[in-house]
Amino acid sequence: MADLARTVARPRSRADVFDDVTGAAVEIIDGVDAAGILLIGDDGQFESHAGTSPLPHELDELQQLLHEGPCLEAALDDLVVRTHDFRHEPRWPAYSVEAVKLGVLSGMSFRLYTAERTAGALNLFGFAPTPWDAEALATGSVLAAHAVAAVLAERQHAHLRSALADRDRVGQAKGVLMERHGVDDVQAFDMLKAYADGGGGALVDIAEQVLGTRGG
Repeated sequence: MADLARTVARPRSRADVFDDVTGAAVEIIDGVDAAGILLIGDDGQFESHAGTSPLPHELDELQQLLHEGPCLEAALDDLVVRTHDFRHEPRWPAYSVEAVKLGVLSGMSFRLYTAERTAGALNLFGFAPTPWDAEALATGSVLAAHAVAAVLAERQHAHLRSALADRDRVGQAKGVLMERHGVDDVQAFDMLKAYADGGGGALVDIAEQVLGTRGG
């Protein structure tokens, strides 16, 4: 766990962090034989990530097909969902039967986040009935927190890239107006802002319109 925590301080991709999280779950939580991360996009599509074997992906596909299951419930509703034995699990009858056929008898799912019509869960599976205890629950929760941190870091980086790109487009549009109208930097920006404030659209959209008139 300490090694995993130290990796957070280094710039790493979301995929690498996800791999570390699922690998650590199998290594340090008794009863966990396979692990994966399920993300549900705003289009409702399931995305399987960092599976320690093909099994988590198969289980994700089953839940998407059957519209039921612990990973789906954790991603969308509950913080933690535990099943000690799928052979005696009444909450998801169709999914439980199929999970047992695949050799999965127990599982834990931890919600990663739910926002903007997207969701995610860290999913852990065992090949034997497992009475998940407080230690397993706490360890899984910490691992899920690492995965959440990776998702948030990627989103922040994406927002930063988008903001920088928008600033660049506005800067280019100001240059066009400065050359076209013989105004300075501040006056060019005021022209863009005045049009945006007047209902012409967002500032970056106005910049794109100006750039589209180059050479016209």
